[in-house]
Amino acid sequence: MPQVTEVRDRIVNAAEACFTRYGVGKTTIEDIAAAAGLSRATVYRSFAGGRDEVILAVVLRDLRRFLDRLSRRLSRERSVPDAIVEGVVDAVAFVRGEPQVAALLTPDAAGHTQAAVVGGARSLLDLCADYVRPHFGAAQREGTLRADITVEGAIEFLFRIISSMIVMPREDEPREFLRTYVVPALAEST
Repeated sequence: MPQVTEVRDRIVNAAEACFTRYGVGKTTIEDIAAAAGLSRATVYRSFAGGRDEVILAVVLRDLRRFLDRLSRRLSRERSVPDAIVEGVVDAVAFVRGEPQVAALLTPDAAGHTQAAVVGGARSLLDLCADYVRPHFGAAQREGTLRADITVEGAIEFLFRIISSMIVMPREDEPREFLRTYVVPALAEST
């Protein structure tokens, strides 16, 4: 009998394939179960929250891939302002550019995805925080992140900035906006 993790991975892979093929709004648990070669009951045993939980699992898996890449990039940035600006730009571009993630943001998927992501927002924020916390903690110890703010607050602030830029994209290049308004809220002035 396959391990629980293997079954969940099969379901997430099948869901992602179904979302790409049919769209999130038209994909049913039955579609996902058939694509995974499992029964509907097995899908519900693995994801008691149903479709919303499966959608969130797809989002979290793709987010982990991005955060692995982002973490490596943050380690290479020369300054906190550059890390903030480039990290935000990267995050927005990732969400908008990755086919699997972008498929979850289509108008057809919006209502379905929104319910899943809003329901799992804390999980998304916690996952982001786990990856970014070490970088922000080090910056604060080095005196390049403002001493009067918390690392957790800074992470949440950026999460909210990224979320708003995804939902309401800027017409112009965002780096100047980020340097003018976001960087001063987090970085020590030099």
